[in-house]
Amino acid sequence: MLRALGIFQRATAEHLWRMLRPGDRHDRITRDTLNALKKQGMVRVETRLESGHNLWVLTDRGHKEARLLLPKNIKISALRRLEYDDEGEPVVRDGYDEHAAAVTMTAAVLTGAGFGTPLSWQTEIGHKLPYGYTQYADLTMRAPDAGVPAMLLEVDRVTEPVDDLAAKVRRYHEWFGLLAPKADADKEKAARGAAVHGFRLWSRLYPETGREGYVPLAFVFTGKTAAQRESRMRRLEQAARPYFAGTAYPGKGAGITAADYHQAVPVVVTELERITADPAGAAGAVWRRLGRDEWQTLHQALDNPDGDRLYAVQWEQARRRQAEREAAEREAQRPVCARCGAKFTDERWQRLRRSSWPGKWDDLCEPCGAEAVARVEAERVARRQAEEAVVREAAEAETKKGSGLFGRRR
Repeated sequence: MLRALGIFQRATAEHLWRMLRPGDRHDRITRDTLNALKKQGMVRVETRLESGHNLWVLTDRGHKEARLLLPKNIKISALRRLEYDDEGEPVVRDGYDEHAAAVTMTAAVLTGAGFGTPLSWQTEIGHKLPYGYTQYADLTMRAPDAGVPAMLLEVDRVTEPVDDLAAKVRRYHEWFGLLAPKADADKEKAARGAAVHGFRLWSRLYPETGREGYVPLAFVFTGKTAAQRESRMRRLEQAARPYFAGTAYPGKGAGITAADYHQAVPVVVTELERITADPAGAAGAVWRRLGRDEWQTLHQALDNPDGDRLYAVQWEQARRRQAEREAAEREAQRPVCARCGAKFTDERWQRLRRSSWPGKWDDLCEPCGAEAVARVEAERVARRQAEEAVVREAAEAETKKGSGLFGRRR
């Protein structure tokens, strides 16, 4: 509890109950623990909210204890010091920032749903851009055990212009495109797909997402009416489309509809009211990926079934269709035998194509060609035999003539 207050600075018992003891039916144990810490001088009530909830903060002693409990890489929030009036009475603060309450509630409901622990969160992490602007994230979450190595969150109480929200997406997209110090710009330009991220600054600060694209960005809306929140999400979807929609893979004409998300910011939206109304909380189907219509779990919303996996399937299908077309075209060009009409075998066709001189029987298939050669050979042999027979008969006739009556007398 001290660590959670050290990170989020101010929280109600409900926030801490949802974050630390989501299995409890109510926040009684959490309130008892806060009162016990109060007696030890670790925490105090800063103010009582209009909702009737006490707003708890660390005392100086509790702040020092929380600093010892928090890991070195976790930034502790500033101490809310107790102030006194001229009469020495404690000043009761009012005007608690509702945005800060919504930020803490967001972290609470996600942690309660199994997305990390209080140590998974940091607030107001800056992302500095080259032109001097720093985009601060309301929350950053690291929950690798829950399948979300990192996620940036912006909480909106339906108060900012939608153009400002779209500008946040644009600035995050710009920041994700920044080169890391000493990175080779030429190699970065030549890289394709996920390989390009190794040259970017963000990969030095955040872990790999395990999915295509940059670190996902979540907008959590709360306040006003459900219709106003829905309208806001739709308008944000239209305004920020260039930064989350991805680009077409090569070969779109070949029936490839998959999107390349490697240089896109995955943007999901939800509502605190939707999360708290769902029995599964933030683990339920309470997230919508911009560019889709259905409400899904966070894992489903962050997944890219229409990305690399679909591209691999469609590319294989396109390759197979191309091979089939080429085979059909090749088959249409296959010669047929001028005698029997049979198609040439691959071996027969290849021999003819490799030959640089036309042959007498090139228009015949192999069996017909062999038959024609055999017939010609047989005819040649028959002619030779006939010629030999004529010569032989002539010789025999001459022999008979010489051995006649007058021949003997000589």
